[in-house]
Parts: sequence; structure tokens; C-alpha cells
Amino acid sequence: MNKGTHAARLGRAMLVAALLPLAGCATGPNANRNDPLEPLNREVSKFNEGLDLVILKPGATLYRENVPPLVRTGVSNFFGNMGDAWSAINSALQFKLGHAGENWMRFTFNTVFGFAGILDIASELNIERHREDFGQTLGHWGVPAGPYVVLPFFGPSTLRDTLVLPIDRRGDPVRDLNHAGERNTLYVLRAVDVRSNLLRAGEVLDGAALDRYSFIRDSYLQRRRSEIGSRNEGDDKSDGSDGQEPDVGTDANQAPGGAPTGPAPSR
Repeated sequence: MNKGTHAARLGRAMLVAALLPLAGCATGPNANRNDPLEPLNREVSKFNEGLDLVILKPGATLYRENVPPLVRTGVSNFFGNMGDAWSAINSALQFKLGHAGENWMRFTFNTVFGFAGILDIASELNIERHREDFGQTLGHWGVPAGPYVVLPFFGPSTLRDTLVLPIDRRGDPVRDLNHAGERNTLYVLRAVDVRSNLLRAGEVLDGAALDRYSFIRDSYLQRRRSEIGSRNEGDDKSDGSDGQEPDVGTDANQAPGGAPTGPAPSR
């Protein structure tokens, strides 16, 4: 038995064990097989949207209106550079050695020559970024995503990616800062930066979506399926979903209305 098959079977066993207490949460002719927790997920989505309306969106709007574009670009570059190292590791774990090399080159060039990533020197050199996380790594080796899950503060996810959040957090350089004040400041700044980059998309979504929840869910599952690849993602087909598989978005790809980014501030 190869390692990929073993990992897939182990992952399926873990998912089945985790899902047994939740069986039967969503039933009916219109139930989405990828979203058996829809009633609960909708309530969590309402909480996240309320949080976004009261805190995140006003903060992001204030940030966008008062911080010069050049500075905002530098902030986005800085956090993007932080993610490149973890992407390189996950690319290597998937045996995508070319992607791993490019991600590591990006991290090295931008850290050394771009003032810790504030300047995106690597993009000027046409070194491509390949975003990868541990959920994508497990998906690559055949571990199923499990049901769609909406997490408080974090937003759209899946059971698989929720279970590996602690591992992805270990790959976040911000977590390694010893000073809690600096660490929490960077968490807040990253959340504001991500949300500010989604302001325009949120306006389009508000005007286009009849059912905001379903639109975000289906778009998220489709995007995540594309990130991991259809080889492992087309097993569970549901009405209107075309077998799309979910996964957690950990960075600037967070959908508007879900809380965008990283671990909660620590003390």
C-alpha cells in the first residue's frame, strides 16, 4: 500500500469518526450533500456577518481611506511574503518541487532584498507565487474534505481543514513572535488588510447574490476544488454543486462576510 492510499484511508476514518455525532443535521429534498450542517452554518455566518458589519468593514474602510496606497501595498506584500515559506513546505510535501523552489526563492529574495517582503522583488523577477496550505497537501494525497463548515471568526472551511488549522498555525511566522503585543498587532493588521482588499468584492456580492450564504458556499467550494485539483475532489456530488469540494481559505481569498484571517489575538 503506498503512502497516498494509506493517508487517504486514515483521513476518511478520522472524518467518519468526527461526523458520526453530526449525522442527520440537514435533511430534505433541497439539502446539499456537501453542507449537512447548513442550519448551524447559517447561524455562524450571521454571527460573522454581524462582526464584519460592526468591526471589520468599518475598520477596513477607515484603513483604505486614510492609508496611502503605497503603504497598503507594502503591508499586503509583507504578509504575502510570510505565507510563501509555508507554501514552499507544502509544495514540497506534495512533491511539487518546481512550485516549492519558486515559493522558496520568492521568500528568500523578498526577505533579503525587499526589506522583509515589503517590496515584492520576486514578482519583478517573474517568480510565480503558488499558495499552498496543509489542507491542500492532505487533499493532494486523497484525504477527503468532509462537509462544508463555517467557523466563527475564520469563516468558510471544511472539516478536514478545520482539523489541521493548528498545523497551519504552526506555519505562520507571526505566531513565533515572543511579544504578545506585537503578535496581536500583526494579527489585527493582517485582518484589516485582507478585509480592505475585499471591500469592492463585497459590494458586488451584496448587489448580485439572492442568497448570500449559498453564493459564498458554492463559490468557495468551487475555488477550493480548483486549488487542490479535480483528481481528488469530485467524489461527493450534490445538487447544483457539480461535485465541488471545499477547503479552508487561509489568506486574502476569504469571502466577504466571513472573518478573514489567522488565529485570534493571544494574551
